[in-house]
Amino acid sequence: MTTDLKSQERYYADRKAPICPLVILEHFNSLTDAEKRYAHHISVASWVGARVILEQTTPTASDLFDLIRVIFSASKEKPTELANLDSLKAAATDDDLTAVMEYCAQTLSNLANYKSFGDIKFIPRIPKGAFRAVVAATPRHAEALPLFDKLAEEIYSLTPSQRTLLGYPDDGHVTNYYTADVTKDDIKASQTWCESRGMDPLNTRLFKRTDGVFELKVASANITAAPEQFKIDGGRTLELTYGDFAPEMKGIADELERAIPYAANEHQRKMLEHYVVHFRGGSIDEHKDSQREWIRDVGPTVESNIGFVETYRDPAGTRAEFEGFVAVVNKEMTKKFERLVQNAPEFIPKLPWGKDFEKDTFLKPDFTSLEVLSFSTGGVPAGINIPNYDDIRQSFGFKNVSLGNVLNAKAPDEKITFLSEEDAALFKRLRGPAFEVQVGIHELLGHGTGKLLVEERDGSTNFDKEHPPTNPLTGKPVEHWYGPGETWGSRFKSISSSYEECRAEAVAMFLSTDKDMLKIFGHTDNSDEEGTADDILYTGWLQMCRAGLLALEFYDPAAKKWGQAHMQARYAITRVLLEAGKGLVTIAPHGDGDLLVTLDRSKILDVGVPAMGQFLTELQVFKATGDVDGGSALYSRVTAVPDDWLAYRDIVLNNRQPRKLLLQANTFLEGDKVVIKEYTPDLPGFIQSYLERAI
Repeated sequence: MTTDLKSQERYYADRKAPICPLVILEHFNSLTDAEKRYAHHISVASWVGARVILEQTTPTASDLFDLIRVIFSASKEKPTELANLDSLKAAATDDDLTAVMEYCAQTLSNLANYKSFGDIKFIPRIPKGAFRAVVAATPRHAEALPLFDKLAEEIYSLTPSQRTLLGYPDDGHVTNYYTADVTKDDIKASQTWCESRGMDPLNTRLFKRTDGVFELKVASANITAAPEQFKIDGGRTLELTYGDFAPEMKGIADELERAIPYAANEHQRKMLEHYVVHFRGGSIDEHKDSQREWIRDVGPTVESNIGFVETYRDPAGTRAEFEGFVAVVNKEMTKKFERLVQNAPEFIPKLPWGKDFEKDTFLKPDFTSLEVLSFSTGGVPAGINIPNYDDIRQSFGFKNVSLGNVLNAKAPDEKITFLSEEDAALFKRLRGPAFEVQVGIHELLGHGTGKLLVEERDGSTNFDKEHPPTNPLTGKPVEHWYGPGETWGSRFKSISSSYEECRAEAVAMFLSTDKDMLKIFGHTDNSDEEGTADDILYTGWLQMCRAGLLALEFYDPAAKKWGQAHMQARYAITRVLLEAGKGLVTIAPHGDGDLLVTLDRSKILDVGVPAMGQFLTELQVFKATGDVDGGSALYSRVTAVPDDWLAYRDIVLNNRQPRKLLLQANTFLEGDKVVIKEYTPDLPGFIQSYLERAI
């Protein structure tokens, strides 16, 4: 590795990333045999789909994953058994072997050599030759060495710099949703064609063949025998084909079919049946039907969801990454969220955008606290609000989940940066309960509120078109709304995910100041063990301001590109609070190479809440009316990083803490019984857990 590469610390894999187990054994053991079988088959289906995530991310991620599995497996005959690592120590120093394992563990965790939280490439901390020496000493070196040599340049290369980020091919970035010669104009033309047919591209990829024909590839087990061709904008030819990820789609469908006999009720059975048809044939309508049944399945003991769900990774914001999860409901914690759901109608009118921009009826969702058994993804979230289909959310409903063992997976001895000693002590003590409040409101009332003004193909609307509602930003009747076939994602495209996360986070900030809301979570002015309601309120707002500063890690100044939707959103909120002035929030140099975030708690209600209210109104009105120009201008302004903050970014990078690696259990079928296996929270245990997954 050259000296130049060594100077680029930000690209190195984390050193000593904490490995945090997702504790599940007690909850899993409380299940009946039938519930364990149901959970097991959906878990296996989810991990079969992890290969799809690899293939969606980069053209080489799948090969890199295979290389790592070959490096650490005991033999070709025992591919899921971890090799004896003592045999590798003769070929490498302890530090070099640790560096190899750290890089490999982080690649497994992210399901690519690009961070799932940040979309930036990472490379090993040791020279290529030292890495190769470790590979040469492995039991399966005859297989591993050719694969390593094939991938070595991709593993280590940081040039051109654009290719260190995931994004549009014609910006020089990396993705495998599109081939390298597909342009933004090509993507737009294919999207226009999809909208004209009422086709949702969530489970598609767009490739361009050498003959210039575009292939719109739909994920399905069934493979198109004779693809149909169409003309799109500019007279270009598009060929619609089915069978992308066919082996994985078949494996997922087969495993879900095996779960059907163990369904607890009719809704679970129908949900699984729709899933099977969806994965075999590729129909998004079938997946929508599965989600309707999923929403109807209220309060299950085993919760799950699977499919092409979130659009964060597609630079165009329209195609979704595969994910699947299985979890066990924590009944005691769920009671808290049930109280929030029951009281939601009391809080919705307090939101600042007015009833014309709010749904006519709040469809009370299922809101549960879950303990994750399996989550097949490159980055496990702390909470979820799905489905993301606008038509289902507006007229049918949604579900919220809080992932308890993710929230509680704490890194030991984590350094709390950029806060005063007093604030850091309070933050360390109360960030868990404060974050629980933030996540709960974010998922239920952030993503779960707000109306889209829509006109259907038959001319009907969900608002009075003859007397449109007054736009509170202009004082005039609204001039924009969504036309037939248009969705939030198709209108706002690449900014849609981050913009929506920002709106949900801002709702949580706004409502977390309400004492009645805090009481639902058990925080009152008389609380002592976890702090008073005021302490929780203050810690939550302080947490957001600090997160907005830490977000600079995920901004690339050369490309002027944000790499993580949630962190971009938190930065935006922090900028709004800074712009509110009056000393509410300050972020300034502090000592040598340090920064200090301060929040005046006495000004949160009088200065912070009105600023959040105005910002929320702007976000919601632009979203509700489909005003792309207004919404884009607003979001570009609040997420712009001024030149003087680039020095702050350097300080943030110098103080960056390694990201946690979440260690998940595996389940296995022994006869007709399901057994669970947990792993030691160290690098060998983490790697072994991935050797034993059905990927």
